[in-house]
Amino acid sequence: MSVEQVIERGYVDLTPVKSFFVNMLTRDIPLFDAILDLLDNCVDGIIRSRLDHVGDHPYKDFYAHIEFNEGSFTISDNCGGIPSNLIEYAFRLGRPAERVEDSPGSVGVYGIGMKRAIFKMGRECLISTQNPDKAFEVSISPEWIGENANWHIPLAEKDRVAGKPNGTVVYISELYDNIGAQFGADKEAFTEELERLISTHYAFIIAKGFEVTINGVLIVGQPTRLLFDDGVGQGIRPFIFEATIEEVEIYLIVGFTIPIPSTAEIEDEQEESRYKSTDAGWTVICNDRAVVYRDRSELTGWGDAGVPAYHTQFIAIAGIVEFRSTDPKKLPTTTTKRGIDSSSRLYLQIKNKMREGMQLFTTYTNRWKGNTEATKVQFRDAKPMTLDELKTASKALTFAETKNTRYPGLQYKPNLPMPEKVVSDERKITYKVSNSEYTKVAKFLLDDEDAKTADVGLASFKHALRSAR
Repeated sequence: MSVEQVIERGYVDLTPVKSFFVNMLTRDIPLFDAILDLLDNCVDGIIRSRLDHVGDHPYKDFYAHIEFNEGSFTISDNCGGIPSNLIEYAFRLGRPAERVEDSPGSVGVYGIGMKRAIFKMGRECLISTQNPDKAFEVSISPEWIGENANWHIPLAEKDRVAGKPNGTVVYISELYDNIGAQFGADKEAFTEELERLISTHYAFIIAKGFEVTINGVLIVGQPTRLLFDDGVGQGIRPFIFEATIEEVEIYLIVGFTIPIPSTAEIEDEQEESRYKSTDAGWTVICNDRAVVYRDRSELTGWGDAGVPAYHTQFIAIAGIVEFRSTDPKKLPTTTTKRGIDSSSRLYLQIKNKMREGMQLFTTYTNRWKGNTEATKVQFRDAKPMTLDELKTASKALTFAETKNTRYPGLQYKPNLPMPEKVVSDERKITYKVSNSEYTKVAKFLLDDEDAKTADVGLASFKHALRSAR
């Protein structure tokens, strides 16, 4: 179109070029995060299906099966399917203002997760979903991606299949070469890392009954367990803080995962499998999903504001912060839902409490340094507990109100056993005098105006001691 034609038309067409939009949308998201986005959609489906999800295993009987090879990727679930009233919104690129509100407990905010994951992997996709009322299929083709004028995706209603679980299947083919290579030639290494990410970031959901498989292999969760002594009096227990701030429920807990090892135990090659730095640090959970896992950096308070930087001396210290809200926009997560917005005002306030709790256990570790064998008996009655078990056990504790803070809440501060202070029978005396007075005393006591200060000081004390006696 010529300049004259554009001027005559009276407006400039700002319709985005589809291929550019798709490429930019996927450019900065790692493939692992794209797959985890699809897994997040499964969990959101569970929450929609079971709004009253309570008890120890609210995700029991729900699954997500991931399968991939060099030619395709599939994720299938029985998590309720896409509701009929969300069909159109589910495939929009972004979350329109008139969108029906999602169920409380979701982590999705921007409405791009599933689409971004699809476009990240391949040029063609078939999405089949069945909910309690209807069944649909939505298809994306290479032709659609290349056709800028057409933003409509074909949708077809299908017959519901009796006995088939309500759920969704996302099948992606026409994979990009780099994706196919990771699913093919590099499959073993890629699978190992994906298993690790799911076993950690979904550890708390897996512990509550959710089943995830990768190419037929069941993923076992790796939740953090802290030691808790449910006896009377002093004992090894965690620091706990809980509050509700700006419609976000917060539960913070930090303590020991194992009895504190000696330096020799940490460095012993035979003990290598027992003592790992990767077991220490902070895990941050938002609506059951771990967005930060066992972090040991300044992001979670290590080496910041009086807390020592992480060192293997603190290998036994770990903490969990859980944020829960019915409005995912209030959670302090990044757009990828795999990190913390470190500038979040809410997170910055909670980080103060994280540091406060950590200092109790770094101080304990420092005080017993060199004598860790004496601490073994203190850990004798402390049992490793999961987050849910800790919440139950801590109900027997006495919490105090934290009134002198910006955000009041309830707090339990353990009375950790500390070594007795060794009182020396010696004291050090330090003081300053003028040079002229010093030379006079040095001459008087030692007959040497240039005598060392230590010698003069000791001589002057002995002189005073004889007078005192």
